Amino acid sequence: MSKNYTNPVTATLQGIANSFKKSKPIGTLKVSDRIDGKNCLVTGANSGLGFAIATELAQRGGNVYMACRSGIPEAGEKVKTLSGSESVTMLKVDLSDIDSVVNLSEEIKNRELVFDIVICNAAVVPSGSRKTKQGFDEMFMVNYLAKYIMLNLLWGNQSISGGGRIIMVSSESHRSSPDLDLEKFGRYSEYKMSKVVALYGYYKLALLTFSTEFSKKINQESKVHAICPGAVNSNIAKEAPKMFMPLLKVIFGIFFQKPAKAALPVIYLACSPEIENRDNIYLHMWTEKEMDQRALDSELGKQLWHKTNELVKQAGYAYSSQFGD
Repeated sequence: MSKNYTNPVTATLQGIANSFKKSKPIGTLKVSDRIDGKNCLVTGANSGLGFAIATELAQRGGNVYMACRSGIPEAGEKVKTLSGSESVTMLKVDLSDIDSVVNLSEEIKNRELVFDIVICNAAVVPSGSRKTKQGFDEMFMVNYLAKYIMLNLLWGNQSISGGGRIIMVSSESHRSSPDLDLEKFGRYSEYKMSKVVALYGYYKLALLTFSTEFSKKINQESKVHAICPGAVNSNIAKEAPKMFMPLLKVIFGIFFQKPAKAALPVIYLACSPEIENRDNIYLHMWTEKEMDQRALDSELGKQLWHKTNELVKQAGYAYSSQFGD
């Protein structure tokens, strides 16, 4: 288990080191890799990496739906301007609230939208624990549970096309995570900034374990992939202590990738015909790797699925996964 992502300092240094490593790319993203007329859903698309992904998809001919909590409508108007496409729509969602996630899925169903590409990009790195409306920790809800609920609902409502692609934006920090404790999984507890980075990796391990199991559940009718985009100069660290912000801005500006560059391997997974028949690819930036073995553990995947279903029911929702426990 790598310990390079267990605290903010080592995680930042590892991100910088990774940016200088040379490795073999999985393939080449071509100008001709277009998605004209395809419907694309991108969460957390109002800024940073998500905004860059939305812009690139629109430039490649996609009908882009930006699912965001804020930045409506200005972020969408900016994507239209930068991409030269009018096929950009903003959808309101607060991924820290189960009601909002359910409402988004219902809106998509009522609009009779079917997505060819779904990119689960949204994530949060808070300054410490925060309890959500349903009693979960905000980082747990946004970085993991909302994705579980949203994808299950979209798939159950036939809002994801057969042959579509689903991409999870994850992190190499999943390798630093301790094993998933399913007995305590999802239980709210207080924590400070010092534990945020470690918990971020913990929920990314859960996300990849879910991603692998979801791929099996849908029987590869759509392809599910995941990626760590590497260190990105975005606003994900906006809640860092104010005294460190000037230094972080310098470090991020010099060593971290611009969102437009970091978005390209994500776009490759979404658009490239080179991987048409492949499933459960994991990329670290452009390089294909194997996920941590725990994320590929079939029995753990089933147990995590069952536990997550229980949590949703305990929160007072009649919703249950169409795939059963």
